[in-house]
Amino acid sequence: MLRTLHKAARALTLFTPLQPEWTVGEMARALELPKSSVSELLSSLAEHGLLRRVGPGRYRLGWRLLELGQTLLKTTEFRDEARAVMQEMVARWGETMHLAVLESGAVVYLEKLRGQQGLQVELSGVGVRLPAHCSGVGKVLLAHRPWEEVLRVVGDGELYPFTPNTITSLDALADELAKVRRQGYAYDLEEVSIGLCCVAAPIRDYEGQVVAAVSFSTPTHRFQMHKMQYTRAIVEGAQRISERLGYYEKEPVCKPAKSKSLSSVPAILEPT
Repeated sequence: MLRTLHKAARALTLFTPLQPEWTVGEMARALELPKSSVSELLSSLAEHGLLRRVGPGRYRLGWRLLELGQTLLKTTEFRDEARAVMQEMVARWGETMHLAVLESGAVVYLEKLRGQQGLQVELSGVGVRLPAHCSGVGKVLLAHRPWEEVLRVVGDGELYPFTPNTITSLDALADELAKVRRQGYAYDLEEVSIGLCCVAAPIRDYEGQVVAAVSFSTPTHRFQMHKMQYTRAIVEGAQRISERLGYYEKEPVCKPAKSKSLSSVPAILEPT
């Protein structure tokens, strides 16, 4: 039974936006399994709605997965708590916000809210997966994992360069994650997309474990003008969400130093 479940899981993970449809033969070669056993496996998955047959020996993901995904989102307790705080912050700041977790070696976005002047971030969306080494939320989530686990997530080779600013070496990543742990937040300075910057902070459960990360995403020019304001806001927002989950810092949460410009937090920033 366990071997069958393992094969089914491997088969389902092969379906991607770049290859949403597989034939029995293609799947057999990818899984290095006999064609007859793969045909039986895919047929069984289709019977349970996890796959759907779209032609002779051709399959796509089934609608049952969408139903299961919605159930997961609706029953993830911290998503509801985070969304309530995020809505308030989006209304105040007008920027795009994300909520993400680390799952099977990648960042998975659970929520995305776009404010009045929020940037349309094409690479993100609910259910979208991205490598963890290049984003603010990814760095936050990796920073609170043991280094051995980080290596399992990112691999032991050169990291994929999305832009010239992306961290591509393990040594540089280790230094960056140590800095994130120390300061309590992470930046993405055009590391995923040129023209886009983010700041992210960790969300903790009642035991103090980092279970998710929340972020602001803004155009680079606006981020450079209001970097410290965004940073303080996201750290405080993450702390509010954590408190709603039952977590309370024994010591004051790590925050960026105040500057004169932070003496009063503005409402929605005027576009520049």
